[in-house]
Amino acid sequence: MHVVSLTAQWMAAARALESRRGDGRLFVDRFAHDLALPHGYELLERYKGGGVCDFIAIRTRYFDDAVTAAAETEGIRQIVLVAAGMDTRAYRLRWPSGTSIFEIDHAELLAEKARRLAALDAASSATRVDVPADLSVAWRHRLLNAGFDPAKRTAWIVEGLVFYLSPDQVGTLLQELRALSAIGSWLLTDMPSRTLLESPLGRPFLSALAADGVPWIFGSDEPMDFLKSTGWTSTEVRQPGEEGAGAGRWPYPVPPAGVKGIPRTWLLKATT
Repeated sequence: MHVVSLTAQWMAAARALESRRGDGRLFVDRFAHDLALPHGYELLERYKGGGVCDFIAIRTRYFDDAVTAAAETEGIRQIVLVAAGMDTRAYRLRWPSGTSIFEIDHAELLAEKARRLAALDAASSATRVDVPADLSVAWRHRLLNAGFDPAKRTAWIVEGLVFYLSPDQVGTLLQELRALSAIGSWLLTDMPSRTLLESPLGRPFLSALAADGVPWIFGSDEPMDFLKSTGWTSTEVRQPGEEGAGAGRWPYPVPPAGVKGIPRTWLLKATT
């Protein structure tokens, strides 16, 4: 399996770990354990520390709540998971009638994921469409040919992806998503601060990722400005541990807004 796809097993292992918690768990993903095999738990151990598992749990719940609000409150019926990995939202969340979910990722990963979920009798309340594509090359035509309608409002989930891209690649991707988005579309994404990538506190974790061929490259200390430069308007910026983003669960103090030079991770909502 492609090296980047191994990170999808890592994320699935983190979701499985959260699902086994008792009181206070943020979600239940009954499919995660099977999707994490064979390498996910090994990677979970390798990359442990620094609140990584808590962050993944908080981020998962944050995007669960956000995309549910997009569908149920805003009436958005077109969802796209960009670099979907082993994401199971199509199966574990309830979707309004008429919802279509497009999952973009490498063909090999999508096929393996489909095989495992079929063995678990997983069923989606949405119309789910796989879009085999490599985001590093032309991919938009594959999404359009799969039935995506750019005239309809869309909720894009770009979760745990931009960390691994160059600034130019992130900018190009978000601009491409904007070009495909009708007015009223949503973007849900996350990114580290540049300060986090340069902090000695994160060096063991970041060095392990780099050694495994999946270095974190992109970060922004001004996420709202960055999103604006790609055509998106930020509507919400949260840090793990803030109200609405794992308050009471994050094991560290939440750094105050406006203070420079502090490592941070951002959870972001934006619209057209």
